[in-house]
Amino acid sequence: MKSLTPWRPRRELERMEHRMRDLFDRFRDEGFFGAWDWDRPFRKMEGWEPAIESHVENGNLVVKADLPGIDPKEISISVTGNQLTIEGERKEEEKKEEKDYVYRELSYGKFSRTMELPAGVEADKVKAEYKDGVLKVTMPAPKEIAAKKIQIEAQK
Repeated sequence: MKSLTPWRPRRELERMEHRMRDLFDRFRDEGFFGAWDWDRPFRKMEGWEPAIESHVENGNLVVKADLPGIDPKEISISVTGNQLTIEGERKEEEKKEEKDYVYRELSYGKFSRTMELPAGVEADKVKAEYKDGVLKVTMPAPKEIAAKKIQIEAQK
């Protein structure tokens, strides 16, 4: 009969850490789907999507998109049914200077963001402005999305 050994969670964690290190060492040495460049960021940023937010302000639905460094002429906005689509492109500078990048995370290329709008938005009343790298799209908000205060009933 085997003797019982006490379970030691710390030892199990150390074994798991050792196995994970060994796995990553093999990926580094043997490659994972080809050669791996350990100096680049883990997630490769081939495309990108600008950050967006929306809120109701003074009876208008406001959608903001963060688009720094993009020429407003390279941005198109469309409303189809109840969907707002913002498309454009951030173009990389054409200069061919030799640069020694230490780290590079900026993404270039085409982007497209589509968000669903509440029912009742009138496409012909949508306005857009671009200032300091932020695109602001404004439209009258349908009455259905107006904030409604709800009273909380406290139980004793």
